[in-house]
Amino acid sequence: MTHEAGPERERWQPAMMDGRLVTLRRHRPENMPHVLRWYRDPELARLTRYQTQPMPREEVERFFHARLLGPDSVAYAIHIRATDRLIGLTTFSSLDADNGSVLFHITIGERDAWGQGYGTETAQLMLEHAFERLGLHRVGLSVFAFNERAIRSYEKAGFHIEGRLREAIQREGRYWDEIQMGALAGEWLERRQSAGRLMSPPELAPSRG
Repeated sequence: MTHEAGPERERWQPAMMDGRLVTLRRHRPENMPHVLRWYRDPELARLTRYQTQPMPREEVERFFHARLLGPDSVAYAIHIRATDRLIGLTTFSSLDADNGSVLFHITIGERDAWGQGYGTETAQLMLEHAFERLGLHRVGLSVFAFNERAIRSYEKAGFHIEGRLREAIQREGRYWDEIQMGALAGEWLERRQSAGRLMSPPELAPSRG
């Protein structure tokens, strides 16, 4: 994703996006030790990666500098809004400008932050960014079938199950499907208009520079 400096870059990559529970903020170099620890956690690897062995430090560093700090990356650090604690990361990748689609990724790296609604709100903020600010048409993701907590979170945020790659991954001695999920702009906007303040979170604060 390459954009000129100024208003266009701010549109694609606002410095900050606020929700009720979390603040999404552009990454800083000092986040690197946290990201390294998360990507070397075997439980996170089991849930999110095809290989469960820890990522080599050099690979994590390349990912961090290219995908998270890169000037053209749409990538954010997830902070708990009340305490500013860094708990995870989220990114868009594989922008297809011709068809208005992008892929969504999220990692809640701190295990004690799981199940608190932070991931759901992060996904909502990123969908809001994609559809209401960037004017994209579709946001997709993939998730392993055994990660039921994540699937529920994505559905709550506005994603729908669209299909599956049957028995695409092996864990604990058996094969599991990889589930494909997606959210469409029309569905998102209709949901926002019809649910209004009943959505969780009830309001997504506008971004601040």
